[in-house]
Amino acid sequence: MKKVLLTILTLSSLLIASAQSDLYNKGLLNSGNGIRPIYTAIPSLSIAPDARAGGMGDIGASTSPDLNSQYWNPAKYPQMQSNGGLAFSYTPWLKNLVSDINMFYLVGFWQFAPKQALSASLKYFSLGDVQYRANPDDPGVNVRPNEFSVDLAYSRLLAECWSAAVALRYVHSDLSGGVSTEMTAGNAVAADIAVYYLQPLRCGAGSDLSLGIDISNIGSKISFDDGNTKDFLPTNFRLGLAFGYKFDDYNKLTFMGEINKLLVPCQYEVVSTPRGDSVAVMNQQKYNDISPIAGIFKSFGDAPGGFKEELREIIWSLGLEYSYQDQFFARCGYFHESEYKGNRKYFTFGAGFKLNIFELQAAYVMAQGNNNPLDKTLRFTLGFDMAGLKTMVSNKRAQ
Repeated sequence: MKKVLLTILTLSSLLIASAQSDLYNKGLLNSGNGIRPIYTAIPSLSIAPDARAGGMGDIGASTSPDLNSQYWNPAKYPQMQSNGGLAFSYTPWLKNLVSDINMFYLVGFWQFAPKQALSASLKYFSLGDVQYRANPDDPGVNVRPNEFSVDLAYSRLLAECWSAAVALRYVHSDLSGGVSTEMTAGNAVAADIAVYYLQPLRCGAGSDLSLGIDISNIGSKISFDDGNTKDFLPTNFRLGLAFGYKFDDYNKLTFMGEINKLLVPCQYEVVSTPRGDSVAVMNQQKYNDISPIAGIFKSFGDAPGGFKEELREIIWSLGLEYSYQDQFFARCGYFHESEYKGNRKYFTFGAGFKLNIFELQAAYVMAQGNNNPLDKTLRFTLGFDMAGLKTMVSNKRAQ
């Protein structure tokens, strides 16, 4: 049973990491050719949950404030025009491979004071039905492995254009479905810190420049075997810049770019062989002994390939959003990850419609490569302005 459970765990991680599976199939994941992706537990924490950002190359740190800012940069909430809202997102994940892996995301915020806001979200990732067998003759048992995270954030406007936020998160992962005592459910806690800057520009009424920084999942390690081994959460640094130009009272175009880097140490180290050669090998014991905070600092200079390989660890995205009367939206973007670190490369497209109290967003992924399992991924987001809804109900009652 233990062997089967570990196999399922590995396969689940590969599915979530998506494009890395193609590298496994080709036998390319080894230290000799420089293909050394960074592994983390709970990779579902790194999946973009909402359709707006999903339509712009998975960019969200510096974009204009919206209901789903909790995942990307919760510091944006104090600069929202509304003082409360709720959104729900749904993503059928890796639909080209399986039909029952899904992600659900629920988020809400409340500006309880002119310069302060509270926000919270729930992210649930289901790996579908999996059959566990102790041996080939075992009839097996069907379970539904899953992961979820719950977080709460406090954000505050520090100056006219600056705001900051702190978020706390609880993470739970049960990949055995509770059927095994050899593989236990994992639990972890983490925190995010974020900063957001939004500056109106004189080049056009409604034009603006924004900057966003978010460091997410700073926290404990997680274990699936009662603490014998511990894995890193996907601690991530995100930096984004956006420029929005409003041509007239109706039309606005926003250009944006973002970089991401996992703040997780590399599992490989350079050693000398008896022949005098230098090779990169995996040292699991040393890797397990690194603390989460030490791992953050170590991640900036531990790549076996030196500075060149450190640059390969940086993921970059470009995005474009067109809006008409702030009601109709068209979006596109591009996401790029080095082929040596995961090989996720895809174009994204999206559209949105927003009324006073209601909004609907959709996004679509067109991946590079014929065998990329991310291809044709869809995201949907439904949002509500709760403050606007409350005002509408009050007005009707007054009538």
